[in-house]
Amino acid sequence: MACASSCRPLFLSSPFPSSSSPSSCSLTTPFLFCLSPINPSSKPIITTLTANSGSFPVLSVGGGCDGGNNNNNDDGPFGSDSWRWNDDSSSSSSHSYPFLLFLSSLLACSSHSQLSSALARANGETEEDDVVWEVRGSKWTKLIPDFSDDAFVVSNGISNLTKLLSLSTLWGQCRDLVMRLLLPEGFPDSVTSDYLDYSLWRGVQGVASQVSGVLATQALLYAVGLGKGAIPTAAAINWVLKDGIGYLSKIMLSKYGRHFDVNPKGWRLFADLLENAAFGLEILTPSFPHLFVLIGAIAGAGRSAATLIQAATRSCFYAGFAAQRNFAEVIAKGEAQGMISKSIGIGLGIALANCIGSSTSFALASFGVVTWIHMYCNLKSYQSIQLRTLNPYRASLVFSEYLLSGQAPSIKEVNAEEPLFPAIPFLNLLSANRERSVVLSSEAKQAASKIELRLQLGSKLSDIVSNKEDVLALFNLYKDEGYILTEQEGKFCVVLKESCSPQDMLKSLFQVNYLYWLERNAGIESRGASNDCRQGGRLQISLEYVQREFNHVKIDSESVGWVTDGLIARPLPNRIRPVYATV
Repeated sequence: MACASSCRPLFLSSPFPSSSSPSSCSLTTPFLFCLSPINPSSKPIITTLTANSGSFPVLSVGGGCDGGNNNNNDDGPFGSDSWRWNDDSSSSSSHSYPFLLFLSSLLACSSHSQLSSALARANGETEEDDVVWEVRGSKWTKLIPDFSDDAFVVSNGISNLTKLLSLSTLWGQCRDLVMRLLLPEGFPDSVTSDYLDYSLWRGVQGVASQVSGVLATQALLYAVGLGKGAIPTAAAINWVLKDGIGYLSKIMLSKYGRHFDVNPKGWRLFADLLENAAFGLEILTPSFPHLFVLIGAIAGAGRSAATLIQAATRSCFYAGFAAQRNFAEVIAKGEAQGMISKSIGIGLGIALANCIGSSTSFALASFGVVTWIHMYCNLKSYQSIQLRTLNPYRASLVFSEYLLSGQAPSIKEVNAEEPLFPAIPFLNLLSANRERSVVLSSEAKQAASKIELRLQLGSKLSDIVSNKEDVLALFNLYKDEGYILTEQEGKFCVVLKESCSPQDMLKSLFQVNYLYWLERNAGIESRGASNDCRQGGRLQISLEYVQREFNHVKIDSESVGWVTDGLIARPLPNRIRPVYATV
């Protein structure tokens, strides 16, 4: 029988339609299996067809087209003897070749989608009009058409099993998984630029904090008598007393929550110091077991207060990181990062505690090293944060620089210069190796520091005016404003009306900055409230300037990223309700 009539090609994978018949062996077919009758004395022959620029294997089963290889086979080309290969071997291998053919077919079928994707990608690279981009957050994925499945496939899809199992691919998949679990969707576009630095430093400090916690807990257990035949009930009572007294500090400290909004970095660093001090006290308890409840209560109070401050300030930081207002996701991913740090820290702490045992001296030495790492990482994490809201110091620095240069400074420059404790100058010494700002002027920095100390928001009207003339002059000048500003004994006193909003407080601070520059550069001193309110007086001049320029400075500040919807401050609770007589 001729070859054309005896050879039956079997197409296992064809990603593109072909107009040619199967027997013509289309060049676009990646794998072509030609099944022909098998001569018992024949061996399988595997040949290669060259298609386009690549070679594709063709499996030909049988002895070739010899014209008479099946004359004595009454069962036809696919009879019982057609699938037997007898090469003078034992009969046990008579079914080995069909099994090999089955495996080859299965492999070809399993790689169908990968091969189709690869050929579709190669064909689609020349047709840019057919390219589709899938956008998910900040990740752009190139899709190209796959005509065999009438669908789009990923351009850089895996084309073979070897690449699927390669080390680089596995590493990439693990990296993507970690990013999905620990970073907000769309990172880095969905958060601000300082988020990653903060998270990395917080991760290291979280590990150190948990190590200290394990050491402190072990010391408390030794102090309460666990392991020395102590009565469990007595130990439990002491433990409950220690924690119960400590919880009172959290309740009492909650009323100072507004302080945490104004200077969250400084308060957070103070909370970390408080937490480390509490750990240190707990490590000392084995040396003073008779004072367990007292020392434990003091340490518990410190830890409870630290926990409250940390939770309050953490919300300020996360709100600033949410560049796309994805607050919940940023918080959720932050908690996930914290759990990983805690797990690592607990493991290291347990290992270190087993090495130290009940030695208080070794525990204190180890605690000192871990505390130094903890505080250093905390300091670096807070320095990396770029707060975009305006508290009195940041607002004064922005306004002072605007009055000097006519431009609002950047968020990064202002945050780099802001002290952690503006009200405590001796705690704000900058490290010698810290990079100094080359954009902000020294005059603006000095002005911000002076204004921070001289500002008094929420002053009582009765404390700053002493006669009816001053009251009438101030009320008349500020009748359209939500505040009243004057100077008293070197203080910039801002009296807030009942209708005063955070925006009004921000506006009053802009006027305070202009008053400071009139005093420093123009030499215009205060001559009393009534005189300053007259035409040409310093209060009248400064208020007129503020009414004209306040919107301009807001627009310039917003253009560089500042949030100017109000002032984040801690004013005194005094308010007034002026009543104007109708004419």
